Amino acid sequence: MTGEPFIPEKITVHLGAPDDRSAMNVTVNFVDYIKNVGSSELYPTWPESALRANLYAIISFALNRIYTEWYPSRGYDFDITNDTRYDQYYVHGRDIFQPISDIVDEIFNNYIRRQGSVEPLFASYCDGVRTQCEGLKQWGTVDLAEQGYIPYRILTYYYGDNIDIVQNAPVAPNIPSYPGTPIQIGSAGDNVIRIQTQLNRIAGNYPAIPKIEPVTGYVDTNTADAVEAFQRIFNLPVTGVVDKATWYKINFIFTSVTQLAELTSEGLTISDLGLNLPKALVMGDSGGNVRALQYLLSVIGAYYDAVPPISVTGTYDEATANAVSAFQQLYGLPRTGETDSRTWEDIYRAYKGIADSVPVSSFREEIALYPGVMQREGMQNEYVRILQQYLTEIHREYPQIPQVSDTGYFGPVTKSAVTAFQRTFGLNPTGSVGAETWSRIGEVYSRVKYGYVKPAGKFPGYTIR
Repeated sequence: MTGEPFIPEKITVHLGAPDDRSAMNVTVNFVDYIKNVGSSELYPTWPESALRANLYAIISFALNRIYTEWYPSRGYDFDITNDTRYDQYYVHGRDIFQPISDIVDEIFNNYIRRQGSVEPLFASYCDGVRTQCEGLKQWGTVDLAEQGYIPYRILTYYYGDNIDIVQNAPVAPNIPSYPGTPIQIGSAGDNVIRIQTQLNRIAGNYPAIPKIEPVTGYVDTNTADAVEAFQRIFNLPVTGVVDKATWYKINFIFTSVTQLAELTSEGLTISDLGLNLPKALVMGDSGGNVRALQYLLSVIGAYYDAVPPISVTGTYDEATANAVSAFQQLYGLPRTGETDSRTWEDIYRAYKGIADSVPVSSFREEIALYPGVMQREGMQNEYVRILQQYLTEIHREYPQIPQVSDTGYFGPVTKSAVTAFQRTFGLNPTGSVGAETWSRIGEVYSRVKYGYVKPAGKFPGYTIR
């Protein structure tokens, strides 16, 4: 749970029950795993709508295991088992049915989630004949498909109307979430925000853990005290330091209290991911958070006539407040003109929906939209490739920013170039690319390459200054 979900390149499957030490682990490509499970659990002669609905469920189930680190957080060295008492049926080395293979190639990076939630839905299912369960009934999908139900309608029949199908999720290496070094007094960054946010939620069930307020992303004595209380409750060495064992125990307890790995999950919201933004942005505020907000609003305004277009200035001025107020009216929120956490989340989701709908291949002469997901070390996708091309062009005028090859892989060299850019242009040098850094890179690239600031995407009226 390091942020927005991704599609892992590979998945490690334990060929037996979790505690069966004689069973072997196999690591296979994620796409091949989904094809194998689909071919092991479904009949290729079923109607296509039924196959697609079932494959969405299979993908989401597996991604939930990956996202929650269900088994690694319990000390296992695999991602999922093939024991159907716990997981999905995988038969190592089996033949794959062509109809299932074709569908998986098309939808492998799509998954189900609850509206308003981040995590892939724990899309539980059973055959519906020999076994019964809460969730999708495999044979029942056949009957619904024969009645003319499309895949999404089949899924809502079983999981409720409040689900979305996320499309074109990024592919990235399945790197363990533990950062590799202990988190202790003086540590700072996204991993600290994650720990502080999770401990605060756990404290709701275990009030002996003191709340960390505010969530700052910096480990001070308050955070260390909360870690010590957690360690004391769960029989870990009481050090106040988040080592590997404490990291994964926090992950395990957080997943348990929020039921993220159950169909009844309370849902993980965007704010639960620990976005390092103030609770409210108001008139007169300035800085990177305001700039990021304006960037998202400017793109939303190009899609929705009700939201007036604004410039990205970094100052929360009257135009920004009017745009926020218009957005709030559009989404049925209180019209305050202030960006509280609920408004921010809805703005983010609206922007993400736009970004997801624009094919990355459409960006040639236009400035690419921020993909809606922070680009960071270890990720691999076409947006990273675009980012690398922009940085290389910027290098021509700013040689202190290293040139990078457009491989599409966000490695140490790309992180170094991003960090150099951020330092050069007065941004927080995190080495990761969020909305603020993306918009500034697009602005500088446009000026270097074209001599003026071009619109982001194919949206008239969008300006940055």
